Amino acid sequence: MIDSEADALTELTLQQQRDSIQFYELLLDEIDRAAICERADIPSDVVTMGSHVKFFDEKTGAERAVHLVYPGDADISAGRISILTPVGAGLIGLSVGQSINWPDRGGAQHRLTIIAVQQPERIARNA
Repeated sequence: MIDSEADALTELTLQQQRDSIQFYELLLDEIDRAAICERADIPSDVVTMGSHVKFFDEKTGAERAVHLVYPGDADISAGRISILTPVGAGLIGLSVGQSINWPDRGGAQHRLTIIAVQQPERIARNA
């Protein structure tokens, strides 16, 4: 996880924690377990804030493509999901080929597997 993102996500999580204690505890646990690095040290296939991510949900059999954003930029109809959603929190820090078991808002477990990651700076260069 990128150093500045870890600080921002911790602050966001603590601000929102009272709304859903269990979910935010999971996110804080993920931040605590993360190796904290500078952006330049993060491999391009690792999900970070702003990444465009394609993943497979084994429970539903669905493949989804999303853009991971902060809450103020979220728009599910445009494929922009907030880091403060269960799926967004589950994806951050994973790399292509990795999977995680993560609960949805109803508490059902999903196994999410990363298929592809594209970083924002690489998208801008390819445009």
